[in-house]
Amino acid sequence: YACCVSSSDLKAFERRLTEYIACLQPATGRWRTILIVVSVCTATGAWNWLIDPETQKVSFFTSLWNHPFFTISCITLIGLFFAGIHKRVVAPSIIAARCRTVLAEYNMSCDDTGKLILKPRPHVQ
Repeated sequence: YACCVSSSDLKAFERRLTEYIACLQPATGRWRTILIVVSVCTATGAWNWLIDPETQKVSFFTSLWNHPFFTISCITLIGLFFAGIHKRVVAPSIIAARCRTVLAEYNMSCDDTGKLILKPRPHVQ
C-alpha cells in the first residue's frame, strides 16, 4: 500500500500530524497543571483532615463539614475525573498511539511528536 502513496502526501500527512499534536500541547500542559494543583490541594486537605483529633469523635459528614478545603478539593478532583481530565492530560500520547496502530499496516510508525518513521520493507521470497 505504501508504494502507492507519494512522498509529498507522506510529508503533508506528517506535517499535519505534527501540527495537530503540537497544537494539543498547550492545552495538555494547562490540564496537567490543573490536575497537579487540585491533587496537591486534596492531599493537603486530606492530611489535615486525618490528623485532626476531632475527626474521630464526630460523624463522617460532620468531619467533612468541619474541613471545607478538603471537601471542596476532593469534590473538584472527582468532578475533573468525571469530566475526562485523565484523557486530556495524555491526549497527544493517545493520538500518537492510534496513529501507530493504523500506520503499522503500511509498515510505518511515528514518534510522540508525530514524525513519521518508515520501516524497511519486508523481503518477500
